[in-house]
Amino acid sequence: MHSGTAQTAASVDELLSGATARQPMSAVDGKSEVLFERVVIGGQRYVVKHLHCDGDWIARVSGDVTCRPLQVFRSGLLDQLPPCIDHAVVGAAAGLGRHGWGAALLMRDVGEWLVPEGDDPLPLEQHLRFLDHMAALHAAFWGWEDTIGLTPFSHRYLSFGPWLTQTETALGSMVTVPRLVEKGWARFHQAAPRAAGVVLGLVSRPWALVEALEATPSSLLHGDWKAGNLGTGPDGRTILLDWALPGRGPVATELAWYLAINAARLPHPYEDAIAAYRRSLEGQGIDTERWWERQLGLALLGALVQFGWDKALFATADDLAWWEERALEGIRYL
Repeated sequence: MHSGTAQTAASVDELLSGATARQPMSAVDGKSEVLFERVVIGGQRYVVKHLHCDGDWIARVSGDVTCRPLQVFRSGLLDQLPPCIDHAVVGAAAGLGRHGWGAALLMRDVGEWLVPEGDDPLPLEQHLRFLDHMAALHAAFWGWEDTIGLTPFSHRYLSFGPWLTQTETALGSMVTVPRLVEKGWARFHQAAPRAAGVVLGLVSRPWALVEALEATPSSLLHGDWKAGNLGTGPDGRTILLDWALPGRGPVATELAWYLAINAARLPHPYEDAIAAYRRSLEGQGIDTERWWERQLGLALLGALVQFGWDKALFATADDLAWWEERALEGIRYL
């Protein structure tokens, strides 16, 4: 079950048949409840990721009871990715846990090639390669329609609303992020007073933003191009892990997420990164002339709807001011 096909095993034991070693490992980003194991099969190292909404607040907040990483594997979607993307998944076991909602993914152990933890800026060459390969992914699926049932686009702007903290508190969850979300939004009025009214309104009711963005061109989104999910393999391909939030959506929203969540690690100004991505997208044959400014303006506003809480807590004054200004510009497209 680790041959790269889209077939799935009926159990973890079947998935890991022939394993000569199994060892638990902790989640590397410290923000997840997900269980990982390191295993050895046929002398090769693999990582097993155990997935179920009972043990994953991201799955809960995004409404995932179908295990989307399993869906993209079973559907063959991963096999259709452009050659520059390495997803590392080689097998899966389905129907695990309560209601059979869970799964286990078997991945090659690519840890040595992942972006190191911390806040050091990414090497410029690697960062530009990430943007170029992001554009290649989007161009390869340009106009793609979701017939699989992956992440609804609206869910991307509902994840960090007040219900996140309320739900996780009611469940007794000890995950840090939901508590930070509540604290950050409480501080946002003071931190970004000019944009706070509109942004906080969209946090609870993002429909105008969602509708405006859905009127612009879309593609397949991975959903979480954060540094912790990225690396560069020895063959130069971009390692892109954690397909927890895949789905259809406007491409600039993926770029905006990348900029917002990796802000401390960008080796050059936001404007340079935006220009680099757009050049790469156009280099892939996508004409951006008629829609780019509108989609980008809305996407940058949307990134503050997603991460304004984080910016209020951790961003520098200059960084927060940049995002607030972009949000004010994006409002005109609603």
